Amino acid sequence: MLKSNKSTLASLVSGLAFCVLTGNAGEPDISKLPAPAAKTGVTYAKDIQPMLKESCLKCHGEDRPKGKYRVDSREALIKGGSSDEAAVVIGKSEKSPIVHYVADLVEEMEMPPAEKREKYPALKTEQIALLRAWIDQGAK
Repeated sequence: MLKSNKSTLASLVSGLAFCVLTGNAGEPDISKLPAPAAKTGVTYAKDIQPMLKESCLKCHGEDRPKGKYRVDSREALIKGGSSDEAAVVIGKSEKSPIVHYVADLVEEMEMPPAEKREKYPALKTEQIALLRAWIDQGAK
């Protein structure tokens, strides 16, 4: 009986982890997102990469990226990490996991993690709005 309970518990924990990592634990409340920035012509190189340097690159750079997720190139940022789910849904920022994570809409997946924000500051509302604009404009 004890072995069965351990197995059941392991399955539940594994299932919960899968849901959290793949975003299937429920839909995030996108009404809490800032509106996309009004700026046009947003590009990865000019607008997005510089803003990610301070908050994201130390953990999601070329050397041993956490969750196998890199943000040091446009392609890697879009592709996503170990969950095999794209981090960016081009043209749909409200459906893009990276936006949900940086806007703190997914519990336990806040980026940067809350306990590391003294060293790696969270993106500001204006930065999240700019990220949304970039995605909505085709993630160029």
